Amino acid sequence: MQVKIHESWQNVLVEEFDKDYFRSLISFVKNEYSSNKCFPKGSQIFSAFDHCPFDNLKVVIIGQDPYHGVGQANGLCFSVNDGISFPPSLINIFKEIEADLNIAIPLTGNLERWAKQGVLLLNATLTVREGEAGSHQGKGWEQFTDAVIQKISSEKENVVFLLWGSFAKQKGSKIDRSKHFVLETGHPSPLSANRGLWFGNKHFSKTNEYLIQKNLKPINW
Repeated sequence: MQVKIHESWQNVLVEEFDKDYFRSLISFVKNEYSSNKCFPKGSQIFSAFDHCPFDNLKVVIIGQDPYHGVGQANGLCFSVNDGISFPPSLINIFKEIEADLNIAIPLTGNLERWAKQGVLLLNATLTVREGEAGSHQGKGWEQFTDAVIQKISSEKENVVFLLWGSFAKQKGSKIDRSKHFVLETGHPSPLSANRGLWFGNKHFSKTNEYLIQKNLKPINW
């Protein structure tokens, strides 16, 4: 089965694409996109992989599912298209970067610039129906993204995994922590951040300190 995804990932995930669950998942997604308004647009479903080739990957951030409002989702977790106002979680991410690294809040919430530096912005579920959060959960995406995390864990070394909130932490059970650096904190959503579970985590400076230790180029957040 041929999936349109960056060649480096095609090689890593080829066995996954041929599994029965994945065939069923793609059939479900095609049907949903033909009968409902879904996000992100079809060409962006695998954007996280296309903008961050396997060989370049240094950092993984795990989200839950895409934004379900018109024009928001672009296939990268927490990221929105240029010109779209920042969702609350993204505002809190930028506030933490500003406090941690003294980097001003940017004009765009499009995080392609992170992906191109080796940050895989991976949602656990890669598609969603308009206005219905979680509507494509339990259809196979979670099994696929678990396999992605396991492949990264087994085939790479010294990757930084940023696990924000209980959902991401559960996905983190697939990671070999003896060869990778795992940072955990609360979710950047206002509900979590307002309870003191997000701000002050310094994940962005800690990530860069680790990368420099391993003779890797730090991320320009």
